[in-house]
Amino acid sequence: MDETQRAARRVADTGRQVAEHVACTGPVLGRASSPDGAVTVVTAPGGPPREVRVSTSALSMGPRALADEILRVSARASRDAASRAHRAVARVTDPATARALAEIGFPPGPDDDPDTFDGTYPRGPR
Repeated sequence: MDETQRAARRVADTGRQVAEHVACTGPVLGRASSPDGAVTVVTAPGGPPREVRVSTSALSMGPRALADEILRVSARASRDAASRAHRAVARVTDPATARALAEIGFPPGPDDDPDTFDGTYPRGPR
């Protein structure tokens, strides 16, 4: 077996392990809320927001301020999703793959970011 075939086999094995892991834990999602909880965003890694919740109190911010807050919270949710994706994949891959994830924009991030899940979404395997 040549080097190309070995690499292809490693990629296929890693893909299978990641798929099995995601099948057990469910989709990887990031979540962030504004400090007052008025805006909450849930998103998948690298994707648009899946859910944006705006409380009635946030409507008093005015359209420009509310839009800015949604964008700010969405960016934090996206970073949280990328971090969670990294940690989920790193559990079933080798260290080189985990480093490559960080290089393409999925850094490991902190496990205990106080701005993320508040207990209403699973933090790890179910």
